[in-house]
Amino acid sequence: MASPKRKQITRIVLQPHAKNLKNRKSQFQEDPWRVFRIMSEFVEGFDTLSECGAAVTIFGSARLGEHNPDYIAARRIAQKLAQAGFAIITGGGPGIMEAANRGSIDVNGRSVGLNIQLPMEQVVNPYVNVPIGFRYFFVRKVMFIKYASAMIVMPGGMGTMDEMFEVLTLVQTKKINQIPIILYNSAYWKGLLEWMHDVMIKRGMISAKDLSLFKVLDDPDAIVDEIKRSVRKPVAGKSNF
Repeated sequence: MASPKRKQITRIVLQPHAKNLKNRKSQFQEDPWRVFRIMSEFVEGFDTLSECGAAVTIFGSARLGEHNPDYIAARRIAQKLAQAGFAIITGGGPGIMEAANRGSIDVNGRSVGLNIQLPMEQVVNPYVNVPIGFRYFFVRKVMFIKYASAMIVMPGGMGTMDEMFEVLTLVQTKKINQIPIILYNSAYWKGLLEWMHDVMIKRGMISAKDLSLFKVLDDPDAIVDEIKRSVRKPVAGKSNF
């Protein structure tokens, strides 16, 4: 459901075109008009997240329960980052996302959930205190990255891989600022990293230095220390592009 702010943005943008919309079944029926819905999502996302302060985005599986070791680790990491003054940004769903939001809420931190509308609706987890809903994946991806001071990639599936490689590509191509990107749980990532080294590098698909764009750590406390050391002076509302 669109927020009041988004409805207001859409109404203001579309008002000059009201005559052209009278004969349409839906004001977003055709692609040229869909751009206004997209614009409203960008405006609301930028407006909200720019006020959240320095933030860390945490990616990971939606399928893990609260007793899973990775869930427990994500919650601990988020607790410590929130105590250090960072807002926590997740996809707002269950699993690792819930764990990270929960950790932030545990210590009264700012807990952001960027929820996405799916055919099987994803419900915002109860530990989000700054919810933002999206219809479009590409808008949501921008929001994950734009105001993040660091990224943490917990074990996850297709969506997590997609988000991780997109961030790495943006840093590699210098489309965004260099920020700490940390993969948690070396045992989980071992096979992927070996393939990247043994196949991608050897075939010239990537350079050896590309593997230095991220770190792999197993200790939640070490992850927090790495981010605090790398982001010495967190700046509220600082944009990566």
